[in-house]
Amino acid sequence: MYRKTWFEINLDALEQNMRTIRKICGKRFICVLKADGYGCGDEQVARTALKAGAQMFAVSSLDEAVMLRKKGFTETPILILGATDPGDVPVLIRYDVATAGLNLNWVKEVVQQDCRGLKVHIAVDTGMNRIGFDDLDQIREGIALLKSHGAEVPGIFTHFCTTDCDLDKMRQQYDLFAETVKALPDSFAWIHCDNSDASIMFRDDLSNAFRLGISMYGFSDYKKDLAQPLAFYSTLSMVKKVYPGETIGYGATYTCQQEEWIGTVPAGYADGIIRANQGRKVYVNGSYCEIVGRVCMDQLMIRLPEELPAGTKVEFFGPHIRLDAMAAELHTIPHEIMCLIAPRVTRIYTRSGAVVAEENARLSGADNA
Repeated sequence: MYRKTWFEINLDALEQNMRTIRKICGKRFICVLKADGYGCGDEQVARTALKAGAQMFAVSSLDEAVMLRKKGFTETPILILGATDPGDVPVLIRYDVATAGLNLNWVKEVVQQDCRGLKVHIAVDTGMNRIGFDDLDQIREGIALLKSHGAEVPGIFTHFCTTDCDLDKMRQQYDLFAETVKALPDSFAWIHCDNSDASIMFRDDLSNAFRLGISMYGFSDYKKDLAQPLAFYSTLSMVKKVYPGETIGYGATYTCQQEEWIGTVPAGYADGIIRANQGRKVYVNGSYCEIVGRVCMDQLMIRLPEELPAGTKVEFFGPHIRLDAMAAELHTIPHEIMCLIAPRVTRIYTRSGAVVAEENARLSGADNA
């Protein structure tokens, strides 16, 4: 790691959360690895999930599915939860990847080509209004068309949109999904509707699998004692004394009122520390220190309580600043912050307090000597 800014993932804590939620839910475990495992690295998260008993991976696109296959995950079933172009059916079959059945028009395009061996999970739109069938007769027709052309339909699913804010609506969605599944003559190996929060707080007698995403990283509205596996760090690259009346950063938006120790940190909005972080605090050597001046593309400045040496660790979130608290201050969710951490930021993976892997997509294949 040449640049002292890194995203740290504790694989022990990650595995612990997976096992905890799997035990609570009691269903088959589908590990959601969208967006490079929510920015944490799909390969390491996938290997940890398999240790914790995952039986399927879910991704957002065919690109993500193919990348997992090429990283060696050749046996575990993979499901694409988003849209797939019907023209990519040959690629889906070649890599043995299941995909969401979007609607009847999508099915009619799929069966115009050789789709023998294609695997489809029927997406049922119960109120999210994103993708999926919303008509029972069209679902029947779509399944019949797929099967008559040699495709397989091993699964059916829906997605709850209000598990964190409106349980009545969630229940309405479930009831509609259950009515739909029970009205179909087909049997499905995979019936899934539970997202992370529903996996913890919702019980039903229909679904047999759950999709675990953000809660494996320690965030749930219904279980507050999950382990916290994530931390985002940098270091002080320079510290200097700045005098009253001097300004800091672009736009001169911060003016020193007295002599102040200002530390420069080699991380900025190109790393995922967006400009809205100005005025928030980071944790440095026992103190919470304000980000002063505008966040730059590659650097930012903080006000220190005293002179500290270059190389002192700076925590954006981690043991002293919870990611969900940071998200609340930025009026967003942990998912977004995690996904914004750029590929140029090195990912450090630990077990039992020791580093077990260090990965940087931008340095992949480069000479790290």
